[in-house]
Amino acid sequence: MAIEGKNEAASGRIRLGMVGGGRDAFIGGVHRIASRIDDHYQLVAGAFSSTAEKSLASGRDLGLPDDRIYGSFTDMAKREARLKSGIQAVAIVTPNHMHYPAAREFLKRGIHVICDKPLTSNLADAKKLAKVAKASNALFVLTHNYTGYPMVRQAREMIAAGELGEIRLTQVEYAQDWLSTKLEDEGQKQAAWRSDPNQSGAGGSTGDIGTHAFNLACFMSGLQVETIAADLDCFVPGRVLDDNAHVMIRWQGGAKGTLWSSQVAPGNENALRIRIYGSKGGIEWAQEDPNYLWYTPLGEPKRLITRGGAGSGAAAGRVSRIPPGHPEGYLEGFANIYTEAAAAIRAKQQGVTADSEIIYPSIDDGVLGVAFVDACVRSSKRNAAWVSLNT
Repeated sequence: MAIEGKNEAASGRIRLGMVGGGRDAFIGGVHRIASRIDDHYQLVAGAFSSTAEKSLASGRDLGLPDDRIYGSFTDMAKREARLKSGIQAVAIVTPNHMHYPAAREFLKRGIHVICDKPLTSNLADAKKLAKVAKASNALFVLTHNYTGYPMVRQAREMIAAGELGEIRLTQVEYAQDWLSTKLEDEGQKQAAWRSDPNQSGAGGSTGDIGTHAFNLACFMSGLQVETIAADLDCFVPGRVLDDNAHVMIRWQGGAKGTLWSSQVAPGNENALRIRIYGSKGGIEWAQEDPNYLWYTPLGEPKRLITRGGAGSGAAAGRVSRIPPGHPEGYLEGFANIYTEAAAAIRAKQQGVTADSEIIYPSIDDGVLGVAFVDACVRSSKRNAAWVSLNT
């Protein structure tokens, strides 16, 4: 995946649509940038808002012709599926409660879906969407973007190769401070929908960032969850959804884990950190310093493995673009998910099996993430009782 100066457009960019992501929407811009970094996609259509006027204005901002800007995702899915040059994939970047109905419309018409996390706002919709996805001829990709970081891939490769031995402990946390006050009452759009159970679902910090932390622990360790016990809090007076969560995890095989997600931890911006310890060593990685992976073989000094540096392997190398020492981060990690999706989509178009090295979060990962939120809420209501995930 390293930059080689080749003309990706020669093989034809994938025609991409977008649902959501209009004016004032942060994540829509992130998806558009990520889709273009490796030049595999061209945005050609969109339904950018639930308001037709705002959708039209947003589409015009992006240089799209009026006849490819839609007032609803249903109209978009129907018309684009009929067009000879209609979209081949769609990015869904709406609030959580709209993921299921939007994704369903495109999947049932054979249009590949790239969807923001969490999969849906509730477990019932997640399971229904999984059935639609598996019945469709289209691919479903979930943008758990942290799985795209090179040093996350490096750690996963090392753990799978047994370099840490038998995994005993996982510790993962995602801490922020931006919701330490009731920002949702001040007209802040991102805070408003994330704090609204009708749009976000039953989880607050658990759904917004806890799902990222849980997915990262699963992805990196290769472990399967057995049961969890969660203690959720709404520390800000008047808030309905949790803004802090402490979760204990029992992994299949006997390993134990802890997960902390918080949006009321002053001094933390996007402090996603993970530590995994086995019988032969341990690793540590922090999202805010993503090009570094700390590795400690048991009884030996701690070692620093850098992206592209000595000790960095093939799994990290195939998702790196630039030489060691130049920072790669959030947008590049996000772009790696889009590029993995592009490779899988092109394989599908050609009727061949995708390369086994291609990795992206799937519909099953999405269901597991929503099941994690559901289990956290159920556990907390029962005084942090141990519960299984209802996948």
